[in-house]
Amino acid sequence: MRHSVNSSPINPLPLPVWLLALPVIASELVFLLGKTGMIGGSEGVGLRLTALQATWFTPEIIQHIWLRGTVAWDQLYRLVSFSFIQSSLTHALFVVVFTLALGNMVAREFRPWAVVALYLGSAIGGALIYTLAVSLLPIRPGPIIGGYPAVYGLVGAFTFLLWTRLAAVHENRFRAFTLIGLLLVFQLVFGLVYGGMGYGWIAEIAGFFAGFGLSFLLIDGGFARALQHIRDR
Repeated sequence: MRHSVNSSPINPLPLPVWLLALPVIASELVFLLGKTGMIGGSEGVGLRLTALQATWFTPEIIQHIWLRGTVAWDQLYRLVSFSFIQSSLTHALFVVVFTLALGNMVAREFRPWAVVALYLGSAIGGALIYTLAVSLLPIRPGPIIGGYPAVYGLVGAFTFLLWTRLAAVHENRFRAFTLIGLLLVFQLVFGLVYGGMGYGWIAEIAGFFAGFGLSFLLIDGGFARALQHIRDR
């Protein structure tokens, strides 16, 4: 590895990381201005809801393709757009902080285009697996809102980097999954305290595994490098 994955994340941020975080930051600025009436006049207060409705992902989009064999091309953008509009300012703050911190660490080992592909690929993977899960389970699904599935994909990539490093030094590779374990515990406690947990966690966990899996292909050196790390353990 070119840099230690344990080094400080406080460094100049690579351009692709900013490109992923800036849409969230910019949208929150617009919503703030709308709430104060500086944008949209009396209707500015509803800008967030309007944006959410225009970008969130619903399983029906993929179910329609599966059942009818026709593609609603004008709706496929939602597979990634839901990642950039958040349900609240608090939601946005968490997404931005995790995107900047984890994205910075992941960008040390992935090429710029691979960081973007990893983020968007995790969002798509989270949405598709969420659709499959809610189609098989007797639950009433809601839309996916916000960047957590994509952020969890960055967690998956960071876990992959730790996993390969621990394998290379013959240490317990399962230690690499400590971060995702802590996040799940925090999310469970947060959901129990504040309620409204819903089924979005399915997409988030799916995003984690999508990010972990995509890392085998997107890391510099690709699958061959990852396989060599495993063989050297």
